[in-house]
Amino acid sequence: MQYLTMNDGNKIPQLGYGVFQMSSADVEKHLPEAIAAGYTHIDTANAYYNEVAVGKAIKASGAKREDLFVTSKLFPQDYPYQKCKAAIDATLERLDLDYLDLLLFHQPYGEYVDGWRAMEEAVCEGKVRSIGLSNFNEHKIRQILDVATIKPAVIQVQMNPRWNQHPLKAALADEHFVWEGWYPLGHGDKALLSLPVFKELAQKHGKSVPQIILRWHMQEGNVVFPKTTNPAHMASNADIFDFELTDDEMARINAIPQRTYYSVPEEAPAWVWGPNDYSKQA
Repeated sequence: MQYLTMNDGNKIPQLGYGVFQMSSADVEKHLPEAIAAGYTHIDTANAYYNEVAVGKAIKASGAKREDLFVTSKLFPQDYPYQKCKAAIDATLERLDLDYLDLLLFHQPYGEYVDGWRAMEEAVCEGKVRSIGLSNFNEHKIRQILDVATIKPAVIQVQMNPRWNQHPLKAALADEHFVWEGWYPLGHGDKALLSLPVFKELAQKHGKSVPQIILRWHMQEGNVVFPKTTNPAHMASNADIFDFELTDDEMARINAIPQRTYYSVPEEAPAWVWGPNDYSKQA
């Protein structure tokens, strides 16, 4: 496993296991498999409605807490300061953990500036070790930076070779964020996976196309958590640390024409403010 050092001094595993859109039953079955396969970074969220199952799976795995890196995320309804403090405690209770390694604001809406103080206090109280933002654009990230005494360590955005986020990274390079990419393989985008450059490099290195793309992420300095419930795919996704892409190969991938996959709306879509009783979990 490779690790990156965040701007707060904490380390984060580059390859993780995501549980987005997984049922509680799936999490309890497959997360222990992922941990047994060597995945120590687990990415969940309040809005995934599977935090209780993540906590159960961690216990069932037998892994030591200090060997794991656990991330969760809060949704906009819980950003106001007092609500945020309560939401952090509730998240820890559902996960049955004493602390989180990373906590993110999940969507860039609502009272995120007000709530950031609660995130910082959670760090000071030992409830959370690192804090960050998910799906925030540059100007909303800078709104947080304007008030932060503990600035975000991680920015999570959609990222793949056809949507590499280089302009956003360059604009915020001085902040030394770690960048996490969701849907790192383009969410099964056949047009992406069938690009000739990946087929050529897969043949050259004796790897699969997904392994070439995940290796590109590693050398880009991205943190990713490809989702799978297939143990063979779990093993394959982790088998990317025994080869390197050359500078020329990286340049060829970075020359792929870019396209927007998901553009985060400036104003919150209606679904953001839907029901969010996270206590209703198996």
